[in-house]
Amino acid sequence: MRVAFYTLGCKLNQAETEFLAGQFNKAGYHLVHPDEVADIYIINTCTVTHIADRKSRHWLRLTRRKNPRSLIVATGCYAQRAPQELSQIADTIIDNKGKKHLLEIVESLSSQYPPPTITESQNPEGSTEKTKQSKTSYNTRVRSLIKIQNGCHSPCTYCIVPYVRTHEYSLPASQIISEIKEKVAVGYKEVILTGTKVGCYSHNRIDLRGLIELILHDTNIERLHLSSLQPQEISSELLNLWQDRRLCRHLHLALQSGSEIILQRMRRCYSLDDYQKTMNLMREAIPNVAITTDIMIGFPGEGDKEFEQSYRFCQQANFANIHVFPFSPRPGTVAAKAPGQVKDQVKKERVQQMLELAQCCKHDFHARSLGQIMPVLWEKETVSGSNIYSGLTDNYIRVFTHARKHLTNEITRVNLNKFYKQGMWGTLINEDSSQGKS
Repeated sequence: MRVAFYTLGCKLNQAETEFLAGQFNKAGYHLVHPDEVADIYIINTCTVTHIADRKSRHWLRLTRRKNPRSLIVATGCYAQRAPQELSQIADTIIDNKGKKHLLEIVESLSSQYPPPTITESQNPEGSTEKTKQSKTSYNTRVRSLIKIQNGCHSPCTYCIVPYVRTHEYSLPASQIISEIKEKVAVGYKEVILTGTKVGCYSHNRIDLRGLIELILHDTNIERLHLSSLQPQEISSELLNLWQDRRLCRHLHLALQSGSEIILQRMRRCYSLDDYQKTMNLMREAIPNVAITTDIMIGFPGEGDKEFEQSYRFCQQANFANIHVFPFSPRPGTVAAKAPGQVKDQVKKERVQQMLELAQCCKHDFHARSLGQIMPVLWEKETVSGSNIYSGLTDNYIRVFTHARKHLTNEITRVNLNKFYKQGMWGTLINEDSSQGKS
């Protein structure tokens, strides 16, 4: 049977989908793209903002209209928070706790849903060939997300996550290492360690630093990358591990606001001084580190003064990039009913200002890399037959190059010599100079 997965939200959701897709693949299901005709559609939902909720509902309705006879399953954080809202547009709702049983639940249900008829217009190349292409795409990914931790008990006043991922736990190091070894065996060059609070990893007296040491010692993974951290989770001892060049020089350090009073109202567990000291530590320990962040716009009580403070802090921080998003009141959270709610139009204007700053920060970071030689993990050919490939440096600069040979899933050294699209153009080292022409 054909099964399609669609994922919204964070890297943890993506990691869980990747793991589930692997289970279905091993069980004999054919993995297909969500746009293709499938017997079963599974959406891993997100509920961190009202926009994420809306996207989840839209995808479910669209899939139902296109494939009325298919089994449609909703799981994830929206399914955890408000299953009744999704029950009219999905056949089955599975909360986060039930995710680990997803395969057996679907197997028990799928017999009730006969495979849909695939017409030539829906699948002009034939279902067998399309399925083959999808499985090949799944098996040749260059980067894998590995879940190491789940759940959050932090007191942030705006966040819905503690309500939908209530049980905080870490996975055994032996299980994580085994999964990474499996990924290496099938050709993955990079893994990203992810979780709700990666920096809080702790299992059998092994903390995040200890886990990383074990991974570097016990596996042959060529690149190891961490997802989002918080200032209070970072120490000099942890950063010393980056002397091993397999650790990617990119750290996402959540900020949320550059206003001290707004951080306090958010109940974040650090001050701006803490944050600045952590950035200084990171830059001292890791040359050319890319520090990226999140900034929330329009938190209740954010006036012009507070926004200006946030803008100036980000301007001076020299971030490699900034993820900008407006405050979205989440049901049941403290901030949803807090006084001083900011008007949507004001939020929209401030978001635009911060996005423009984010573009400047990204450009400045790229400019500091001009003329440098860096390793790039190549992901794919941008357009079939173009011989132009796209990939990422170890500090996550998007790079493009022209090559006669197939580069997908290769790591090569590249001279970054000019800006190109939303990244940089690079010339392959030890390649004929004519290949550097765009």
